[in-house]
Amino acid sequence: MRRTRTSGRTRGVLSLVIMVALVALAATSVRAYAAQAFVVPSGSMLPTLQIGDRIIVDKLSGAIHRGDIIVFRRAPGDTDSEYPVLVKRVVGLPGETISSAGNTILINGHPISQPWLPKLTGQCYQPSVGIPTTKIPSGQYYVLGDCRGDSDDSRYWGTVPAANIIGKVSAVVWRHNHPWLHWF
Repeated sequence: MRRTRTSGRTRGVLSLVIMVALVALAATSVRAYAAQAFVVPSGSMLPTLQIGDRIIVDKLSGAIHRGDIIVFRRAPGDTDSEYPVLVKRVVGLPGETISSAGNTILINGHPISQPWLPKLTGQCYQPSVGIPTTKIPSGQYYVLGDCRGDSDDSRYWGTVPAANIIGKVSAVVWRHNHPWLHWF
């Protein structure tokens, strides 16, 4: 009987070890391939995203569309190493020509509506830097912060290669040191 009891304990411990290993593998796989949490590092997306917001990024969401908020590794033209990962909104797509007239963004010479852009006030409302006529290369995206008056973005360092995009922001799960849920 003693041998049976030891075998039962060994199987129980072995089952527990296998279960923990499977859970760790699943969690690692989800983070590596499906979704990942990030912290918003700066105020360039105010008021949509607050400094310190915890966001969930969908890495499997597929096509990037105008108006999507994305998380990406620095663009090649961005030499400021303070934040290695940035959060901005996509306004220009591959192959388009983007420019601006005042605070109106033009795509292929036509104004676009920006229903996603909240009413801006204060520093964010200040006139933004103009967008020179730019042909967006294939496989690249033109991004701006929602806080147009205080955002270091494609107007300064150029387009973001698709290879630098980590994923699309799907939700805010933490704001002002409290759980908070907002889906995009």
